[in-house]
Amino acid sequence: MPLLLFPADLNLWDIVQNLRPVPLAVIAILILFSLFSWTIAFSKGGVFGRARRANRAFLRAFRKAVSLQSVAVASEQFSSAPLVAVFDFGYGEIERQIKQRGALVNKPAIERSLQLGISEEVTKLELNMNWLATVASVSPFIGLFGTVWGIIDAFEGLGTAGSASLRAVAPGISEALVTTALGLAAAIPAAIFYNVFGARIKEMGTRMEDFSIEFQNFADRDFGG
Repeated sequence: MPLLLFPADLNLWDIVQNLRPVPLAVIAILILFSLFSWTIAFSKGGVFGRARRANRAFLRAFRKAVSLQSVAVASEQFSSAPLVAVFDFGYGEIERQIKQRGALVNKPAIERSLQLGISEEVTKLELNMNWLATVASVSPFIGLFGTVWGIIDAFEGLGTAGSASLRAVAPGISEALVTTALGLAAAIPAAIFYNVFGARIKEMGTRMEDFSIEFQNFADRDFGG
């Protein structure tokens, strides 16, 4: 039996121009998903880059400071640093205790305030991560739906032609292959972005935990233990 090949004049543009409504809708959804995931990736890449640089600069200033009050004044320069938000939570609790009782009388409250700051910043860093996970997990199934629909069209073409003609099955098979490829093209980058950014969030969360310990040690020294 001779090997069946697609017609020489059948190219990707021809396939796109002759798409049926359902495969066209599937491809449009996958393209939108892909664009959405790339938009999130570029946005979060900028956020993480600025946060990392600001964290380093703030941490240098924090370690050189002689008092928490001086750190509070200098922290305004590093507003994009997650560590600054954690600092503000802890320092706010210290100010309340000093104002009400003249000393640090409830150190566990300071620790809890720092943890609240860490939780809030991690939540901000995780913004839109669920969308990356959704694109990574759903896109292959959307592509698979388009694949199944294309195969159904191919069998319908066979039934209409009444014989195993290549021209009868080529459009359906082509649509199936295109939707499969686009499903993977949308899912793979989204999965990579999700894993990479997830690792960065974990790293920043660890740095904030370490900073909370430094903050408490500084507070003990600054306010006489």
